[in-house]
Amino acid sequence: MKTRPIAGQESWTFGTSTVTAALTQQGGHLGPIRFRLGRRWIAPMDLAPWAEEKLPANTPPILRSLRGDFFCMPFGGNDTPWRGEQHPAHGDTANAKWKLLSATTNRIHLAQNNSVRPGRVDKIISLVDGQTAVYEQHVISGMRGPMALGHHAILQLESEGAGRVSVSPFHFGATCPKPFENPAYGGYSILQPGARFKSLSRIPQTNGQFADLTTYPARPGYEDLVLMATTPNQPFGWTAVVVAEKNYVWFALKDPRVLPSTVFWMSNGGRHYAPWNGRHRHAIGVEEVCSYFHYGLAESVRPNELNRAGVPTHAKLDPKRPTAINYIMAVAAIPRGFDIVKTIKPARDNQSVTLTAKSGKQVTCPLNVAFLHSQAA
Repeated sequence: MKTRPIAGQESWTFGTSTVTAALTQQGGHLGPIRFRLGRRWIAPMDLAPWAEEKLPANTPPILRSLRGDFFCMPFGGNDTPWRGEQHPAHGDTANAKWKLLSATTNRIHLAQNNSVRPGRVDKIISLVDGQTAVYEQHVISGMRGPMALGHHAILQLESEGAGRVSVSPFHFGATCPKPFENPAYGGYSILQPGARFKSLSRIPQTNGQFADLTTYPARPGYEDLVLMATTPNQPFGWTAVVVAEKNYVWFALKDPRVLPSTVFWMSNGGRHYAPWNGRHRHAIGVEEVCSYFHYGLAESVRPNELNRAGVPTHAKLDPKRPTAINYIMAVAAIPRGFDIVKTIKPARDNQSVTLTAKSGKQVTCPLNVAFLHSQAA
């Protein structure tokens, strides 16, 4: 399988009758992705508005490829070195080139050798014909020591207030301990730093008001980030975004013992420096992580407010035992009146999940829940 240019990046393409996807060679960003619901196709994932522009030579690869979903290792900015390791923002896995090992119409297998810490990462993405789900597995082998990591899915919504956002039960939520953006450099955020919360519907802002994160896009002109510490004793952790005007729900599933936190990055025109220039709007990063917010490896390894509270902020890698990170994203058509996801529960045979809305409306989506706990392929 050869690459071809898609939205400014050399990419591999694969698909079934119900899902088609592209995967960039640079950084392994999965997107664009299209899902078929009945007779229509939807494309819910984000694509950077500068994707096909000529950018300055010093633009990081992650920004050149930015789209869809990508695997981060180490997750975060990584501005601070850790024991001599200086990783790029979100790591080699989101920046460096991947090598194709095998591909079929519905499965692709890539690999990458890490340039900073010796070891290898395998990326296996699978589709099942008839399902509107994407199965992603990243296998880390040959590496030793602590590592922050996570998935970085980004959705794009068309209009203010179009999405209703919800998550599985969580111990607590927190805003960034320090301001997410710096106005001196053209970045603006509005959520109050260092705040704790128990509900997504009432988050303190710097202006004395409160934000409701269950509705998005919102707060135009700002960039903000929050983290929720997922309750581990449930079959899986989940995030969901209902787009009623388009009659679908996007959702993602994870093993909360592997990816114990969910990060929301709400990007709605608050970055006025290049290449953002105030034009990345209506995007929300729905990121499943084992990390200390977005700061990087050094901050995630050190004692911090999350790991002091019993929330893991890094994985422990063993060179003798590969570590598998499994993740599922999917979409489903919703009936009229399906407002916001309240619960997602697996069927007894683990071959489907049922999403129940706050309104009581339900939808069932076929997928293989057992994949979340599968070992290295």
